Amino acid sequence: MKIGILGYGNLGKGVEAAVMAAPDMELVGVFSRRDPSKVKTESGVKAYAAADLETMQDAIDVLIICGGSATDLPEMTPKYAALYNVIDSFDTHARIPEHFGNVDAAAKKAGKIGIISCGWDPGMFSLNRLYADSVLPGGKAYTFWGRGVSQGHSDAIRRIEGVLDARQYTIPVPAAVERVRNGENPELTTREKHTRECFVVVEEGADKARIENEIKTMPNYFSDYDTTVHFISMEELQRDHAGLPHGGSVIYTGSTKTASGEKKHVIEYSLKLDSNPEFTGSVLTAYARAAYRLNKAGESGAKTVFDIAPAQLSPLSGDEIRAHFL
Repeated sequence: MKIGILGYGNLGKGVEAAVMAAPDMELVGVFSRRDPSKVKTESGVKAYAAADLETMQDAIDVLIICGGSATDLPEMTPKYAALYNVIDSFDTHARIPEHFGNVDAAAKKAGKIGIISCGWDPGMFSLNRLYADSVLPGGKAYTFWGRGVSQGHSDAIRRIEGVLDARQYTIPVPAAVERVRNGENPELTTREKHTRECFVVVEEGADKARIENEIKTMPNYFSDYDTTVHFISMEELQRDHAGLPHGGSVIYTGSTKTASGEKKHVIEYSLKLDSNPEFTGSVLTAYARAAYRLNKAGESGAKTVFDIAPAQLSPLSGDEIRAHFL
């Protein structure tokens, strides 16, 4: 299957690595809003201008869109779902229903598939929340992220006027995690579960007080959290915050009841990622395989990870999957 990548930042490079490693995929090209002559890809694949996507439908089976959730994906994914099967990693949880509706309308009209909000949260963590709730209905799901760099939150900070670069770390509150693992089923507010720590490089003469206020009051990103903002130099950022690790866990507590009494159960799924964008890119690439197969089977419209059977993600045959994993 022939894959295109729109956007060549950290996530785009992660997708590139995953596609190049896939036995059943070919990377057609990387598409960028930058001058393509100045984009050097790590795989050596050709870089194109984003405008070239208007005329390359015959060359690409699935377009993986690697933009930010704050402003890019709400516009890009519906736009390109009218032309291609598309995948994105839209992660503004509060706006997923709206985004799904926009992509669904465009994809159905074009006869294409659009799988949104792929990655690990939303994505793999979403699946584990649903699996646990289906097996033990009425339990409680707790999700903890980090300690790690959030690409979406870092991107949201970079969109603020006067900001040159930024890294945002999401940090679980240890006491909250311990209470959940102990089966206490605490009622935790958003603020009680995580803190956010931001390292920000600004333009010379920028109004730091305004920037800090914009960060701390940003809805859907920072306003519901205790947030610390550090202003540092570009040299410090590159020296101390060059990596993009992340991880976290979904912990679900539920129970079963019989005549002999109630039994408690704890389900936990966790990730420890050296590279958030490379792992997320690998998830997007697996779902590109599913989008291609579903569209070939005549399906169209928007989908989420909940709608995709696991076998659709694997390059292996059904016989191989049953023999090795069941």
